[in-house]
Amino acid sequence: MSRDAAVGRDAAVGRDAAGEAAVAEEPWKEEPVDLRLVPPALAAWAAAAVALGVAGWWVVAGVGLCLAGAAASLTRAGARRPAGGREPASGGGGGGGGGSPGWRLRATAWAGVLLCAAAGAASAGLHAADLRRGPVPVLAREYGRAWAEVTVTSDPRLTRPRVSGRAMVPESVVMDAEVVRVERAGGPAVRTRAPVLLLVPPGEGRDAWLSLLPSTRLRVGARFAPPREPGDPYAAVLKAGTGPPRIVGPPSALQRTAGGLRAGLRAATDGLAPDARALLPGLVVGDTSRIGTDLRDAFEATDLTHLLAVSGSNLSIVLLLLVGRPGRARRVERGGLAPRIGLSLRGTALAGAGLTLAFVVVCRPEPSVLRAAACGLVALLAIATGRRRSLLPALAAVVLLLVLYDPWLARSYGFLLSVLATGALLLVAPGWSGALRRWGVPGRAAEALAAALAAQAVTAPVVVVFAARMSLVAIPANLFAELAVAPATVFGFAALAVAPVWAAGAEGLAWVAGRPAGWIAGVARAGAELPGAELAWPGGWWGGAALALLTVVVVAGVRRLRHRTWPVVGMVVLLVLVVTRPVPLVRWISGWPPPGWVFAMCQVGQGDATVLAAGGGAGVVVDVGPDPVAVDRCLRELGVRRVPLVVLTHFHADHVAGLPGVLRGRAVGAIQVTGLDEPPGQAEFVRRVAGAAGVPVVRAEPGERRRVGALEWRVLWPPAGPGPPGGGPNDASVTLLVRGPGGVSVLLLGDLEPPAQRALRREHPELGAVDVLKVAHHGSAHQDPGLTATVRPRLALVSAGRDNEYGHPSPRTLEALRAGGARVLRTDRDGAVAVAGAGRGLVAVARGW
Repeated sequence: MSRDAAVGRDAAVGRDAAGEAAVAEEPWKEEPVDLRLVPPALAAWAAAAVALGVAGWWVVAGVGLCLAGAAASLTRAGARRPAGGREPASGGGGGGGGGSPGWRLRATAWAGVLLCAAAGAASAGLHAADLRRGPVPVLAREYGRAWAEVTVTSDPRLTRPRVSGRAMVPESVVMDAEVVRVERAGGPAVRTRAPVLLLVPPGEGRDAWLSLLPSTRLRVGARFAPPREPGDPYAAVLKAGTGPPRIVGPPSALQRTAGGLRAGLRAATDGLAPDARALLPGLVVGDTSRIGTDLRDAFEATDLTHLLAVSGSNLSIVLLLLVGRPGRARRVERGGLAPRIGLSLRGTALAGAGLTLAFVVVCRPEPSVLRAAACGLVALLAIATGRRRSLLPALAAVVLLLVLYDPWLARSYGFLLSVLATGALLLVAPGWSGALRRWGVPGRAAEALAAALAAQAVTAPVVVVFAARMSLVAIPANLFAELAVAPATVFGFAALAVAPVWAAGAEGLAWVAGRPAGWIAGVARAGAELPGAELAWPGGWWGGAALALLTVVVVAGVRRLRHRTWPVVGMVVLLVLVVTRPVPLVRWISGWPPPGWVFAMCQVGQGDATVLAAGGGAGVVVDVGPDPVAVDRCLRELGVRRVPLVVLTHFHADHVAGLPGVLRGRAVGAIQVTGLDEPPGQAEFVRRVAGAAGVPVVRAEPGERRRVGALEWRVLWPPAGPGPPGGGPNDASVTLLVRGPGGVSVLLLGDLEPPAQRALRREHPELGAVDVLKVAHHGSAHQDPGLTATVRPRLALVSAGRDNEYGHPSPRTLEALRAGGARVLRTDRDGAVAVAGAGRGLVAVARGW
């Protein structure tokens, strides 16, 4: 069908003839940007954000003032123009009538802004009232116990594993819920309505909790506690007991259907490679239950986490199949599969609306999903009425409606990032795309690059507010990942739809979708493995403002250099060098690591991670700290690509939790551990991680000697027998006496306590002066003065975290070491420390913060 015929057909269903003629003559001409809905949307957003954090009477007063101001503006707009001349008619966007005075339009606009602000504040006040009324907040303040009947309102999810001191906090199950009835012991049942966070500690029945669907009603005995942060959208945190959930009401039929579809997709992906199996359900329906910590860290480092939370791109891809590309829809509003299967214009809109609603139910009403669905419905309404649309007013309308529906979105960083990214694609990306074309970048490549640049420029200042870091590989990572998003999404949704009726077909479609999904995971991992993938940046609003200012300066500088190619090429080359950080170049610029280093202590916070140079890019790692990211970064900076042996002195989390970071992208020969499997959960963690990587785990034997290149060492402790003195994990620490190149001697004590230190001295009377001492137990006050006097270290190195709650290192310990003639360096103040040279040329170089 010709373009003229298509235009005529659309005119027949109600489009304006004159306007359509203009479109036919100039199909690519852009309409002026319509900003009329932006101020009301921003007013509602700001008012809701403020009202959620203030007392109820302040909200009432604010709503009253806004309504009074709106009434005054409308009264002024309806009054006659006083004598003294007429103002010219406003040309802004129409809507007020060509002959309406400008002052009337301005007054009416102000009234609309104030009314939207009043509505936003009123909605927020009503929602916040649920957090303050009824028995639930009272129980939370008293840390009381009660029976509660709750309705699950979100998918259950696991907390992220973390280290607290020497223990690894196990994963708990959490979910959003709404308390509908409370019953205290010996008291009557009280009906209420209060949003809460339900937390289930690890134990039996975890899988049953994780399988719960939204709308399921439970009866739980729980301890009530206040929310962690004052701005949380919960009246309380309910800490349930262990054991399976007690279900008193099944989920709704709609949620059962959605849950069945999600389960079918998971089953269809069971045979895929690990990364594809974990990522595909998250990419399609936001199911991240299989995504491990290391893969999630890679997505965070490359700013690809928006692919794990279902966003507008997922829905857009599905709708594009139905209605065609946006550019074509703008001209003739007919494309995609709809006309080919005989759907009328309004039938297309109804089919799209059905897909959109199904998308929200299956993917759950997360902020990004709601925004995407609302934008899709606005666009589909434009198709149904045959009228051309402007996407910026649609976005503003979506923000206004969503904030009124759920005011907590006004304080959601995810919602803010979603709106900013979409606004950047609508307002900034087109201009940047044109500039790139003028620089000679091909059309499609210019559009993709401009979209990535615009989204990153406006969202990065917000990310640093709460993350205190920025990704330097986000733009190329998003460009490479975008190549695979559409096929993975399309075939993933196809597998989702086919799974209930044809399991084998769903597995075949999932296999096809798994290839691009694996590509996306590979992009994230490759980007995260680059030494300069992330750059630390000051957090908080001041840090965000500083990055925003820097972005403006950079953009202005690039605009001034738009006719000069070599400066821009130089900036790109500099960025590549910052990201890749070649070890020789970094060493030449920063002096880190020092040439010929033989021993290094990494800065990993409150924990231990040390490296012994074995030559040729190899290093023996002794303890791995609490954070995989920190130890991985340290090894990359040191240029360690191969690890013949990892020694874990004992199983406390601050020494073993970082093990996945050492295994990431490196060949590891074996992992050596102490003979005391305490704590058992953390010992099991080590064996599980090692087994998944195919690395053998062996026990350290007293008197054992090993050698790698010029590096040799002997195991001094723990002794053979039922257990070490004291019997605890600290006193079971593997203790090594190391000889490095040039005869440098290093004594690594783990976390030995004074009883074990005294026993070590008795067991090894030959022990004498050493060049370097890794001070035991982060420099705590519990040290054996006799051992310190025996080894008389020239350098004493202490690994401790900044402002740690234990007061490590102890001033008394530091004073005793210095009194013995040792130079003391500590990671909490000096950063990572490397030792180089030998004999009189022995030096310690601190990297600094």
